[in-house]
Amino acid sequence: MQTSFLSQQFNAVFLAENFTACPANATICDGTSCVLPEDTFNQTLSVVLSTVLTIMLALVMFSMGCNVELKNFLGHLKRPWGIFVGFLCQFGIMPLTAFLLSLAFNVLPIQAVVVMIMGCCPGGTASNVIAYWVDGDMDLSISMTTCSTVFAMGMMPLCLFIYTKMWTDSNAIVLPYDSIGVSLVSLIVPVSFGIFVNHRWPTKAKIILKIGSIVGAVLIVLIAVVGGILYKGSWVITPKLWIIGTIFPAVGYVLGFFLARVAGLSWQRCRTVSLETGFQNTQLCSTIVQLSFTPEQLELMFTFPLIYSIFQLLFALILLGGYRLYKKHCMKTNTDVEKTNTDVEKTNTDVEKTPEKEDSKSSAKVNGGFVSDTMK
Repeated sequence: MQTSFLSQQFNAVFLAENFTACPANATICDGTSCVLPEDTFNQTLSVVLSTVLTIMLALVMFSMGCNVELKNFLGHLKRPWGIFVGFLCQFGIMPLTAFLLSLAFNVLPIQAVVVMIMGCCPGGTASNVIAYWVDGDMDLSISMTTCSTVFAMGMMPLCLFIYTKMWTDSNAIVLPYDSIGVSLVSLIVPVSFGIFVNHRWPTKAKIILKIGSIVGAVLIVLIAVVGGILYKGSWVITPKLWIIGTIFPAVGYVLGFFLARVAGLSWQRCRTVSLETGFQNTQLCSTIVQLSFTPEQLELMFTFPLIYSIFQLLFALILLGGYRLYKKHCMKTNTDVEKTNTDVEKTNTDVEKTPEKEDSKSSAKVNGGFVSDTMK
């Protein structure tokens, strides 16, 4: 089997890079490659939290849909320049970046594959929440997330076939089309309801949006914390993957922003495309690697999606904080300057509108001229 061969071939290299001893309760232990026994508490917690998080995510996407104008949303689909730029970022920049990072750090083939899988995943729904907080184009954000999930059906196999041939047989990677389909349905259905509510009851939609944006921010942090708790036994991996997991999302944000700017998009849409590029569907990546590789191989790679999710959130919060500071100080100063200019223009206009009668009277008095009865 191809995957077993990879595990045996590079086991010696992995042992040389990792020096942490196996836990005493490990059921399978080969040097430092260990598999811990199944934890029934974690299984129960996983089921409960998955249910709660799914419901919360649906509510958040419903609230995000309440900020989408149907006319603008359809306009993006009819004139899809912004969506096309996002497509180039999502399935052009990200897979290529993953490939170059894997080569630059010379990671094991099985680890390079998981980096590639992450780079080929569609955008995550958390980007919609952050896009709202940075005053992004929500119509573009929702349409990009939806389209990238649809395009992933064909683009993920194509990108993985192109980039992973040098490391493994692409047929060894199992793409869970059912999971992609579920992600698509869980995105489209609540957003559609939100768009409908915004169309019929715009005042109520604004209230729902404010509540949903707060819940969404809490949900993003909660998902990261839950991932750390449920998979606490998988944090022992090579430092190279930690470095890649730190660099990768940052590169996605930066390159996505600059490509959008070069394409002539507005600053608002540049922020949106940037977030849609850097934010990946890490849950889908975790599902793919679990379906595709053996427990021994998972020890070499499973933590990477968790690392990526943490740093993509961390950098997104840094961007959010920087934008809020800019908006509070720089935009306020610009507004004050514009207000001062407006007041000056208004004053000049009032001066120009001084009644001609007063000018005539003052001129006559100074010059000793005659003032007619009509001017008195």
